[in-house]
Amino acid sequence: MPNAALTYLNYLGLFLMQLALAGIQTAALVFQFALGETPCPLCLLQRVAMFGVSFGIIRNFRDGYALRNDGMSMIFALFLLVIATRQTLINIYPRPGHEYIGSAVLGLHMPVWAILIATALLIGYAVKFAITGGDGSMTPLNRFPALARAGNMLGLFIVLLAAVNFASVIVQCGLDACHTYEYRLLK
Repeated sequence: MPNAALTYLNYLGLFLMQLALAGIQTAALVFQFALGETPCPLCLLQRVAMFGVSFGIIRNFRDGYALRNDGMSMIFALFLLVIATRQTLINIYPRPGHEYIGSAVLGLHMPVWAILIATALLIGYAVKFAITGGDGSMTPLNRFPALARAGNMLGLFIVLLAAVNFASVIVQCGLDACHTYEYRLLK
């Protein structure tokens, strides 16, 4: 396959990963603000991990493709997998005061979804490397201006989501350890 086609597939795959992560992060904020579901500390860490994956992708769109950026995204995907697995194992057998926090979506709670999301991200990167060869030699993104613009606009949206999330964590936790039962600063 010519280098330009591989580059396009690479950036298209990254864009689709970013779009999925943006949708997940948007849904998390909708559940938080529209449904009043306060995220637990481990849920907040899962959001951080997803933003970490997104920031690796954003760097690929802003600075040009580099394996270093994919590596950063994969480290955060592994971080997401570890956190989500820990929370799922903690709550695998519900007991009073330790049930899953928040609503189930399609019968699964966020930590279980996060395991599936992290696994899908890691599989996505594995497939991407299998198809593109993973050697880092890509045609410059400016050959695909529409995809570059879309990727950068989506990156700005992710940064906005991260800022809103950060502000909500400050409101929820202050500069102290987080808790799960109320927004302390809103009393």
